[in-house]
Amino acid sequence: MKQSIAKKPGKYTTIPGRKIGKNNLLLKLQDGKYLLLMVLPAVVFYILFKYVPMWGVLISFQRYSPFKGFWGSPWVGLQQFEIFFSSPFWWRSVRNTLLLSLYSTFWSFPAPILFALILNDVKNYKFKKLAQTISYMPHFLSTVVVVGLFYMFLSPNTGPVQKLIVAMGGTKSDLFAQAKYFRTLFISSGIWQSTGWGAIIYLAALTNIDPTLYESATIDGANKFQQLIYITIPSIIPTIVIMLLLRLGHILGVGFEKAFLLQNDANHDTSDVLETLVYRTGIAGGNYSYGTAIGLMTSVVNLCLLFIFNGISRKISETSLW
Repeated sequence: MKQSIAKKPGKYTTIPGRKIGKNNLLLKLQDGKYLLLMVLPAVVFYILFKYVPMWGVLISFQRYSPFKGFWGSPWVGLQQFEIFFSSPFWWRSVRNTLLLSLYSTFWSFPAPILFALILNDVKNYKFKKLAQTISYMPHFLSTVVVVGLFYMFLSPNTGPVQKLIVAMGGTKSDLFAQAKYFRTLFISSGIWQSTGWGAIIYLAALTNIDPTLYESATIDGANKFQQLIYITIPSIIPTIVIMLLLRLGHILGVGFEKAFLLQNDANHDTSDVLETLVYRTGIAGGNYSYGTAIGLMTSVVNLCLLFIFNGISRKISETSLW
């Protein structure tokens, strides 16, 4: 049987019975038709529920009325954005969002890395797997359940933490009713819920380190700490940079659910973030154009920051998202 043989490398692919051109898209699609069918549901999902609804951001330039509809509502240009920046709540919501994001990045981001480094050094395989399984179980709890657990444990009347404080000579206090403790509760609950799950990707990166590097370092007299500083951490720096870039790309998005559930009239000064402002004015208040304008502004700022941080990372560390 004759077979087509490529005369020039890269121009043709050797396939029994026929010759496929490099740019012959139709034949390539035909060869991968089953793979394309497998990915088709995901493509349809993103088109219908992610890209088509993006047309809705246009109402941020309108005085939208559900009775007049999308095409019947009058266009007002940048009026909704002007209203936001003239509002007495705009700086408070932006400040609280930025502080929560920065504090969360400072405290929450290193936690999975440290936990992965500790687990990677555990020699007992069964204990290591048990600790890893227990640590990422909170990830599967909903935000409502996590906040409910914190309310139970920190309740000023029946919470075991409050009873322990009293037993040690302290006094009971309602932590949820004090604005100064909101960020601490928000960030600590996030660390507890996400540390184990976030450590998985760093554990995967640690397994790719060549063991001969540690053997050579041991022969040269390097101790565990020196191996950590000069081998382990530099080997996972690209992974750390990528995860940090992804996190910085959502610096104006701290998560609506937890902020809303922990929010009350007493801690409003520190708990009112951009997402809760969008809910309060856009959905609860019925001002859909105003809420959409705030959401659009947040998304644009996040996108710009992602490009800026990605460019800085590419120049400094040669590691970037693209």
